[in-house]
Amino acid sequence: MQNLYWLITIIQRSDETEYEEFYLRHGVDVTYTILCNGTAHAKTLSLLGIEKTEKAMLFSTVLGKTLAELKRALTVEMKIDLPNRGVAMAVPVSGVGGMRALEYLSGGAVPQTEEGTEEKKMQSDHELIVAIYEKGYTDLVMDAAREAGAGGGTTIRAKGTGAGAAKFFGISLAEEKEIVFIVSDVNKKKGIMKAIMQKAGVDSKAHALVFSLPVSETAGFRFADAVDKDSE
Repeated sequence: MQNLYWLITIIQRSDETEYEEFYLRHGVDVTYTILCNGTAHAKTLSLLGIEKTEKAMLFSTVLGKTLAELKRALTVEMKIDLPNRGVAMAVPVSGVGGMRALEYLSGGAVPQTEEGTEEKKMQSDHELIVAIYEKGYTDLVMDAAREAGAGGGTTIRAKGTGAGAAKFFGISLAEEKEIVFIVSDVNKKKGIMKAIMQKAGVDSKAHALVFSLPVSETAGFRFADAVDKDSE
């Protein structure tokens, strides 16, 4: 699956229709949409009298050649590099369960594995950090991540499917959880993950489990990267 990618777009919830129409114009189906929230500190939001920033996460599968075209279009048409316009990232798909599933996910254009040079050309300076933790501990997780150089994150709520009250290292698998997605500079990834494990890991009240995924392409991070460099 060297030429198929899982495209994740995180945007303001009010821009959801605009982005869905953009992808349709470019022949890309938005396979799934999840409502989610930003990770602004709860105490700050309380003082300002506002709720957590409402966001939407769009998921699509795209071919490598389409991905390169989309990155340009997201920048030119959607102005995704401007503040609060969103971010997009692509994670390589390593396998698909069956030819029909592959045809569905690729829109009928089955990727050719011999064209694997596309993956080698697409190298990003970012990785996607995923932390799964107990409901209500977003601030603890994000405070640890920010101390190690992370910017913001995006959270969703989920419920484990562990049988009954099964536990792993004392952590219930079936209870409601929260998941935060943090896009990190590759040079900061290890430090951020280490900070989360030390301050919000399995031995803390958050019981956070953390892992990272490779990102092949990104869009919308130019402004954030410039801010990070100016602050160093």
